[in-house]
This record gives sequence, structure tokens and C-alpha cells, in this order.
Amino acid sequence: MAEPAIYAPPAFAPPPQVTADGRANLVGLSREALGREIAALGEKPFRAKQLWHWIYHRGVTDFEAMTTLGHGLRAKLAEGYVIARPAVSRALDSADGTRKWLLEMVDGREVESVHIPEDDRGTLCVSSQVGCTLTCRFCHTGTQALVRNLAACEIVGQVMVARDALGEWPSPSGERLVSNIVVMGMGEPLYNYENVAGALTIVMDPEGIAISRRRITLSTAGVAPMIRRAGAELGVNLAVSLHAVTDELRSRLMPLNKKYPIAELMAACRDYPTVANARRITFEYVMLKGVNDSPADARALVRLLAGIPAKVNLIPFNPWPGAAFECSTGAAIKAFAGIVNAAGYSAPVRAPRGQDIMAACGQLKSESKRARKTRHGEERAEAG
Repeated sequence: MAEPAIYAPPAFAPPPQVTADGRANLVGLSREALGREIAALGEKPFRAKQLWHWIYHRGVTDFEAMTTLGHGLRAKLAEGYVIARPAVSRALDSADGTRKWLLEMVDGREVESVHIPEDDRGTLCVSSQVGCTLTCRFCHTGTQALVRNLAACEIVGQVMVARDALGEWPSPSGERLVSNIVVMGMGEPLYNYENVAGALTIVMDPEGIAISRRRITLSTAGVAPMIRRAGAELGVNLAVSLHAVTDELRSRLMPLNKKYPIAELMAACRDYPTVANARRITFEYVMLKGVNDSPADARALVRLLAGIPAKVNLIPFNPWPGAAFECSTGAAIKAFAGIVNAAGYSAPVRAPRGQDIMAACGQLKSESKRARKTRHGEERAEAG
């Protein structure tokens, strides 16, 4: 099926990221920005298209392997540029097949990415920030303060790292190990929109990584004004972290609700362009024992969703050290799901994946802060 014609890539073109040795990283550049770099080298525009193919379709990192480029151009590229991904600090494998990577950026900051294999798909969960802008009380990532936004190259680089690890180059035309992308890792994507949009535009490009927008989901805690922009410019699937049906409770669980209350959030969801095409919005709802899991809560949720093509993901709370909540009982979750299903909405209970490696929903938190303290401590010891 052809992609909808109403969407256009955002006009955001970040400059190249400069690596420690002073060379510029070509990963993360838009087609237009890559073309400008090639033009600055005195080369013809079609060379940029060839370079794009090597980087994003074949996954090549060595300019010498780009045999359609002349030796002179390869030498110029190697002198001034690199094709770099984040470095893998640690890779963990769960008993259920889930894989988690702790990735280090050029400045030493770290984030986590997770690959979840299923029978009909392979979903990669990517991060958008080091730490998080928000302080959702049930989320482990929210206990780590925001350090900085990730650049476009660092976001698309997470996809490339996963495909490196899974041996999925060149980009396959059939079944894929990385078939779906969810921007649900560390951070609030809509508070880093330009970099997220730039990265997703690259991921969706049909001549490169080539993952359809219908297989990409952007998750937000409810930045209502940016929801409309994301729908107009990207048209990917939308997932909204709802987790409560009253402003009073949601503001306690998710302080962002004080800025964008439920009524404003739901209005933005109704305006999301894909809704007009009956593509469902996913509402994420973490099940917290005695907090948001009553039959009355379920009935109120149904009323909130009226008129929105929607699916509700019920997420059993995944514990983490120091958490103030418990997971709802199986009986409470079953009763809640039954009420939502009876109203005509799909309400699957998400099976926890990767809990043994702290890779489940709400458990991601990089160790960069602790690691930096350790390194600084070692440096002070050496200096003493």
C-alpha cells in the first residue's frame, strides 16, 4: 500500500556531529545536508545518492568498501568524515530472547535500546534523551534527571547498532528482524522533536533503512501541541501514555498533566491525522494496584475514548528498586480488560519482556551518571 501523500518530511537539517578526532559524522544528516557536504567536496549530486545507499541500505562503515565511488572521493571522505554509530558499552540477553544494549555516545553519555523478538515482528525500542524531561512516578527512567537531548545521528544510530548486532544488512525486502520501531525508550520524544523527526525521516526513507511509517510508533506522555505537529509532518503511529482517567490522579502520577490536562490531550488525539484513516491510537495504561485499576476507572476510560479509533495496552507494572507501587492483581487486570473489551476496544495485557535484564516497560535507566562518578573518583585518586 502506498504511503499517504499528505505527509512531508520536516525541514530540519542538523549539522554533522563532530567526533573526537575532528571528523564529521555523516550518520544523521538529511539527504539535503548530505548533498551539501558532497557539493563542498566538489562532487556531483548523484554521489550523495550513492553514499546514502552505502550508509543506510548496506550499512557500510568503511569508505574503502564503497566500490561505486572513485578512489579520490573515498580518500577525501576518509580524511574529513566518519560513519559512526554509538559504541556498545554492554549487551545483555534475556531468557525470553529480548536484547538490551547500553550505548555510549561521543561525549560519554549513555542510553539504552531494547530489541523484542516476537512471532510476527521484531520491535526495537529506541531512546530520545539521556535521562528524561519528565518525572512520572511509576517510571524508572523518570528518576534520572534530563542530561541532554539525543542528536538525530544518535537516534538513527540505535537502529543501525541493532541491525549490526542482528546481521541485518543490506536492508532486506522481506521479513525482518527489526521490522518495527517504537520511540518509547528513555526520554520524551516530543520534547526533542526536531532530532526525533530527522532520525525517523531517515529510517522511513525507501532507499535506505526503509521501515514504513505504519511500522513506527511515536510515544508521548501527552505534549498536546506537538502531537498535532508530529501527525502533520510524520504521520507515524501514535501511542499516548495515559495511565489515569482523572486530572487529579494523572497530575500526581505524571506532573506533565498539570500543563496539558486530559481534555486538551484527548482533543489533540482526536485531531491526529491518522485517526481520519481509522488507524488506531494506542493508549498505554500501566496497572497500579489500588491506584488506577478499579472497574470505575475502566468505565471512565471507555468514556474518554469515545469517538477515537483506539487500542488500550494494559501494562502490568514492572517493579524497579525503590518503586512506590505494586502491580495490580491478575483478577483486577482481567476485570479491567473485560470492561474495555465489552465497549468495543481492544485491550490486550502486555506480557512483560526482558524483566530479568531490566529491559521491560518503565525499567530503562542508563548507568552513565553512576559510571561518570566512578571515573571521576578514579581520576581524583590518581591525582592524589
